[in-house]
Amino acid sequence: MKVVSLELDLHSLTVEEALPALDRYLSDAFLAGYCEVRIVHGKGSGTLRQAVTRELKKHPLVRSFRIGGHREGQTGVTIVQLTES
Repeated sequence: MKVVSLELDLHSLTVEEALPALDRYLSDAFLAGYCEVRIVHGKGSGTLRQAVTRELKKHPLVRSFRIGGHREGQTGVTIVQLTES
């Protein structure tokens, strides 16, 4: 059985590298039965966060998402609620 983390760290990747990794991760997390996962994209210029947001808006396995709260990483993290299987 494949072990899937509750968090995906994308902050050192380019947008071109990050988006396919995000798609694979969301599929793996869904198949693992997770309801909520964390996507770490870092704060930086915001380019990666914006690309992740665009991808999450249209991804069929994503029910909702939000920026991390005070103790969750704030704007450097997106919390994703996955659809139920």
